[in-house]
Amino acid sequence: MPILYICLLNIRHNFQTKLNLLLLDKKIDILNTAKDCFTNQSNAIAALQDQLNEDFVKVIDLIFKSNSRLVITGIGKSALIGMKITATLNSTGTRSIFMHAADAIHGDLGMVANEDIVVFISKSGNTPEIKALVPLVKAMGNNIIGMTGNPSSFLAKESNYVLSVAIQKEACPNNLAPTTSTTAQLVMGDAIAICLLEMRGFDKNNFAQFHPGGSLGKALYLKVNALVDPKNIPAVQPNSSLSDVIIEIGEKLVGATAVLENEKVCGIITDGDIRRVLEKTSDLSSIRAKDIMNPNPKMIEADILASEALNTMQKNNISQLLVMKNDEFIGIVHLHNILNEGIS
Repeated sequence: MPILYICLLNIRHNFQTKLNLLLLDKKIDILNTAKDCFTNQSNAIAALQDQLNEDFVKVIDLIFKSNSRLVITGIGKSALIGMKITATLNSTGTRSIFMHAADAIHGDLGMVANEDIVVFISKSGNTPEIKALVPLVKAMGNNIIGMTGNPSSFLAKESNYVLSVAIQKEACPNNLAPTTSTTAQLVMGDAIAICLLEMRGFDKNNFAQFHPGGSLGKALYLKVNALVDPKNIPAVQPNSSLSDVIIEIGEKLVGATAVLENEKVCGIITDGDIRRVLEKTSDLSSIRAKDIMNPNPKMIEADILASEALNTMQKNNISQLLVMKNDEFIGIVHLHNILNEGIS
């Protein structure tokens, strides 16, 4: 083998080895940076507990007893956090609106009603927009809650109540990009929402009222009867032939059929039952529905939540439930009917 070729192979090998080591070091650096970010923010959240004081209790009491709205305002990243807090409050029973601080001093302040409570969110508490807006709100006579990381700031001094979200350091290595500070604001907002939720006795039924869309809403309000087609009720008689059973299951497309005697349920036959009998028996002509049915089918009431039906199926390792309404069989709900609604 030519010496030049061997030298080139050695050079390539050494280069690849060094590249692999560099990539490994880079991977380790990336993972360590992410872990440091998590540690920084989790420590800051834990430290928030020590900053809770009597003002937090007064804020919750004030909002709970108010018949008006909570107006959340801020600028920059704090404004984005304010939008999320507003959404959380509205979805958990506390009426809230967001007002951007910059827009407020250019006309949007008109959205604030006399009895509204205004929450200012600002890390420094000294931004020009905040300094311009706070006196205007005070002049209107509204209660002001200042959520700030600077307890000696203009906002803190001018607020009726102060919620401290001070942190030691941002997760940003330059201590510049709002990271840990916005996390602290977000967690404080969540704490407010959850405290108010518990005081209002806000339960899953209330939650469903405000979340009718998507899989979350369906899990909270969709009932079994909505998944049953009243024109597609699979049923056979105890003396129905095997071929009739197969046809009924195939046509109704729910993987099973009920067995009815005098219009009362006496059993269920699934496509699994059909497969098992076909595997065991060659003479099928004499087989009747009553010979292969399960005489103790699982049933569910029509007004039960679909999510509860799913739990029953999973618990019993089955794919179908007979749906009953006032002791009358009205159809079969299949596992896929529920999963197709996004409930899991």
